[in-house]
Amino acid sequence: MASASRNGSSARRSKRGAGGDALLPPLTPPDLGALPRTMLAAMLAAGEEALECQRVLAKGGLNLVGEVLKGHGTFYEYDHYPPEDVFDRETFSQYYYHAHRGMAGEHGHFHTFLRAGGMPAGVSPVPYEGQAPWPTGEEAVVHLVAVSMDAYGRAIGLFAVNRWVTGDTWYAAPDVIRMLDRFAIDHAYPSWPLNRWLTALFRLYRPHLEALLHHRDRVIARWAAEHPGQDVYEDRRLEVTGWLPIDVDEDVARLRMLVRGSLRRRARGTP
Repeated sequence: MASASRNGSSARRSKRGAGGDALLPPLTPPDLGALPRTMLAAMLAAGEEALECQRVLAKGGLNLVGEVLKGHGTFYEYDHYPPEDVFDRETFSQYYYHAHRGMAGEHGHFHTFLRAGGMPAGVSPVPYEGQAPWPTGEEAVVHLVAVSMDAYGRAIGLFAVNRWVTGDTWYAAPDVIRMLDRFAIDHAYPSWPLNRWLTALFRLYRPHLEALLHHRDRVIARWAAEHPGQDVYEDRRLEVTGWLPIDVDEDVARLRMLVRGSLRRRARGTP
């Protein structure tokens, strides 16, 4: 999965978050032990689904990143894979894979979206007085989260980004959180295991996604307060608003332990 740059230069480097004090308050991973048993069970079921997708690919000598790149020749930084993105016309979910940030240990990442037709009723973009054109009406599209992948096709992190990175329509975190359960790619292009895996990831890491989105809004608010007169959504100094490491195998193993412990406590009649 070697990559190339169309302009002959290496990918520009970026930290896994905003610089300086823009990351205050810090991004805290969710406390899984404090979650309700029903939620843990739902996360575990999604995790088992994700592991199954990884297993069937590995059995054939394949991996998740290879599935999205297959048939496209040289992997060029900044290009979308597949070139026309992946879109589910029933759920209005969309994603693509690319690379550009040169993160240590990262091969590239998936950007995930929900288009207007799949959004819940009652959501609306945040007020905006800047000059950048935002997609509106039926063309509105919201970036959900990005999934960072290593060169072996394994997920290593989840992160959120500023608006200019993907050119989407900006919705406040509570509205985006309402959209998370609507993300689903329910077809086989470019890969049935990959689409099932990415859909399952949204259920497996639901608390992490919520934490990333709430933190994203806090970072945006802090940055705007510290840079008056600037369009915070277009400020190229602020790219990644927060990043959380993940390991599907280890995280599912942790969930198994938590669910088993919860079942034992239930059997004993303790909380």
